[in-house]
Amino acid sequence: MNTTPEAGEPAVSVRGLWKVFGPRARAVPGSSELSALPRAELLERTGCTVAVRDIDLDVTPGEVFVVMGLSGSGKSTLLRCLTRLIEPTAGRVAAAGEDVLTASRSRLRELRRHRFSMVFQHFGLLPHRRVIDNVAYGLEIRGISRARRHRRASEVIELVGLNGYERSWPAELSGGMQQRVGLARALAVDPDVLLLDEPFSALDPLIRRELQQEVLRLHREVGTTMIFVTHDLSEALRLGNRIMIMRDGAPVQCGSGQELVAAPADDYVRDFVRDVPRAQVLTLRWIMRPPDLRTCPNGPELDPDVPVLDAARTVLEIGGPVRVVGNGTVLGIVAPQDVLDVVTGPVGSVA
Repeated sequence: MNTTPEAGEPAVSVRGLWKVFGPRARAVPGSSELSALPRAELLERTGCTVAVRDIDLDVTPGEVFVVMGLSGSGKSTLLRCLTRLIEPTAGRVAAAGEDVLTASRSRLRELRRHRFSMVFQHFGLLPHRRVIDNVAYGLEIRGISRARRHRRASEVIELVGLNGYERSWPAELSGGMQQRVGLARALAVDPDVLLLDEPFSALDPLIRRELQQEVLRLHREVGTTMIFVTHDLSEALRLGNRIMIMRDGAPVQCGSGQELVAAPADDYVRDFVRDVPRAQVLTLRWIMRPPDLRTCPNGPELDPDVPVLDAARTVLEIGGPVRVVGNGTVLGIVAPQDVLDVVTGPVGSVA
């Protein structure tokens, strides 16, 4: 069976997804009155709590899509709804075009075994199995022979940098190493979509950053589609091609890290990005002005995707406008004041 999305087809597509807990849960999505109520008022009137509220999203093949928000925002519930670890109340979830919510129990098991893999915050390793058998566990469930699954497990163990630890027990490993085993176990089954639910939040900052780098490297080398849940904005900015910020179960804004930092949709997002060093996140594409070809300066040319911080020295040393050029075409100009505004200006303003 081919599990690869057709050209132009999302790896995961979600439409009108709701998860409501409570005695009248199914009545909420279908009621224009109830579905419009704030979370606290809905709870008071019906005894129901909305965890996920009318989510629409498409994740493209090969994308790292980050879902973030504060505790209780619904991000982990959303992730679990995608594979029906939590049953949605209403809506549609499709994986490579296949409707997950109408799948039979047997078909759902197949989807979880072949199309999705999940990495949790708590490692969930089997303490009575050595590293190589933990990594090979998903392949064992599929009925793969011991020789084949160990061969594949060894490949993935090398990929995550755990060579030499194949025969170790989980209790003999550090927290960071145990999480690498969890990553290896998820990758061993070659999933279409890798779901990661705050996998590094229990780790110390140095190990956390190391594993973030590991995820980026694995993504470059393997190209697996990833949906990554976190409450940490710096982690989201570092990993995500796109980021969706949630509040009270609903999406507030979805876009690239640069879009969120340069143009926050409201005060909630603005507060999220307030402490972000914008000169490290924004590129010249976001601050350049339209070029005047009659007076466009000669001299250095800068790529539009260069971070403002990296371009600052060149622009400030020139002391005047610098051309921004992409594919041989002058796209705009950047002046010293444009750079200084990003470094010192208010959050949410790039000019």
